[in-house]
Amino acid sequence: MGQSGYAGQPGHGGQPGHGAGPDSSPFGLPGQPPAKSRRKMWIILASVGGVLLLVVLGIVILVNVVGSATNQARGLADGFTKLVIAGETSKAYDEYLDPALQEQLSKEAFISGVESLEMDGSCKPAYNELTVDTENGIKAADIAGLITCDGKEVDLAYRFEGTDELKMTNIKLRPAA
Repeated sequence: MGQSGYAGQPGHGGQPGHGAGPDSSPFGLPGQPPAKSRRKMWIILASVGGVLLLVVLGIVILVNVVGSATNQARGLADGFTKLVIAGETSKAYDEYLDPALQEQLSKEAFISGVESLEMDGSCKPAYNELTVDTENGIKAADIAGLITCDGKEVDLAYRFEGTDELKMTNIKLRPAA
């Protein structure tokens, strides 16, 4: 009769070979799927992480550059204004004014103009506008504000320009209206 139950017949526990393997399930269905490679996921995550790191680094550098230029401009304005208030106008003229501005404004005219404002130790500067810009490698800083003294106020507006060292290219010091 039939030979069912004998080894070697398909589907009856005989020899492996008809789709039956160590990872196979009964009835010829596949077992667990092979482990998926996560290599693509790690490549994508590493790429996204790298881009985020570059963005953060760029922002930090930008903030430091802008902050540094702003601090430099404020420092120049403070240094110049302190010398002028202290009556050291000749030193302020020599150290801060750009040679092109010195050609337009003589030292004598500068000194007499500052002395006419009659500033003294009671005078304190306050900067209400400070903008810094770089164009074609040339840094520029515009500073505007008010010097408040006992009984009077003096408007101030300075412009500093340069590539490495900033020098004053424009100045306005006059009694406030």
